[in-house]
Amino acid sequence: MNQKRNQKTNAGLTFLSKKATFTPMIIEKNKSLKSYNTFGIEVKATEFVEVTTEEDLLRILLQYQGKPIFILSGGSNMLLTKDIEALVIHIKIEGITTEKTDDQHKIRINVGAGESWHDFVLYCIKNNFGGVENLSLIPGYVGSAPIQNIGAYGVELKDTFHSCQAIEVATGKRITFTKEDCQFGYRDSIFKRKAKNKYIITQVSFVLTTQNHQLHTAYGAITAELAKNNISQPTIQNISDAVIAIRKSKLPNPKEIGNSGSFFKNPVISKAKFNNILKAYPNAPSYVIDENSIKVPAGWLIEQCGFKGKRWGDAGIHKNQALVLVNYANATGSEIKQIAENIKETIKSRFDISLESEVNIF
Repeated sequence: MNQKRNQKTNAGLTFLSKKATFTPMIIEKNKSLKSYNTFGIEVKATEFVEVTTEEDLLRILLQYQGKPIFILSGGSNMLLTKDIEALVIHIKIEGITTEKTDDQHKIRINVGAGESWHDFVLYCIKNNFGGVENLSLIPGYVGSAPIQNIGAYGVELKDTFHSCQAIEVATGKRITFTKEDCQFGYRDSIFKRKAKNKYIITQVSFVLTTQNHQLHTAYGAITAELAKNNISQPTIQNISDAVIAIRKSKLPNPKEIGNSGSFFKNPVISKAKFNNILKAYPNAPSYVIDENSIKVPAGWLIEQCGFKGKRWGDAGIHKNQALVLVNYANATGSEIKQIAENIKETIKSRFDISLESEVNIF
């Protein structure tokens, strides 16, 4: 892996111990995390601290070296099933800067890990920076986006990703991960595999277009939404508006109903297995990956099994989107996890397809 280290910090965590005194950070005890996860699950952290600068992050890592820590970003892609017996470090490093590239039609944008993803997208739209408009209204922070390689409506984060800055937890070294280093896959990256829990992303850089934008309108209902509004030559603003309208019509607002968006990945199966599905469901939706692989919408599979709109107490599946598990009020993470397991078992039994969770379960 091509890791570029900032030479000023090669001494690792120990370099901070020689610095002058800092203003103490507030470490809270027995902190509720209900407002820090979009499912709205009530769990507690043994200790909790919010960091707004890379220096603060390094200081807290030095202070808690060798002790258990838990990194919390926007809390939008996680299901908490128990209290976190560790120091929860909430990453709120903000800031957006731009710089020129060798291509006069493109610009590089450097974004703090604690910036809201959707606010970042709106910033790009406002400044006519193209490439992320299809990713409008995705909840969470920028720093967690590379981990998941977030995607929607035919576009993935990797399409505009340039690099990210991260802190190595064990040493405090600043490391740059290139696109190649990140080993992006479908809702996947090196940060979910061999680099898991070893690095904390502090900044993400993108390369976006400033003109002659490459628009993606063929995936999902974008074309129909544009046509409904009599838009034949869309701008990135039009596409963003269309995506927002579609998402609002299908997905519940986490501020109103606790959820984490799509709970499962869309499974990729063999063409032969999909042909067997077609025998029973001639109109089954699909997306061709290659000559031997087919992607099937997980939401469609779940809906065929009758889960859509089902509710058990305060936990259930959303009435408009079978891919979204929800907390209507005071469901526990364990209750929602049990529903997810029931869905997996049913899909496996009925279709011989193994669903994989997109949401991280703790």
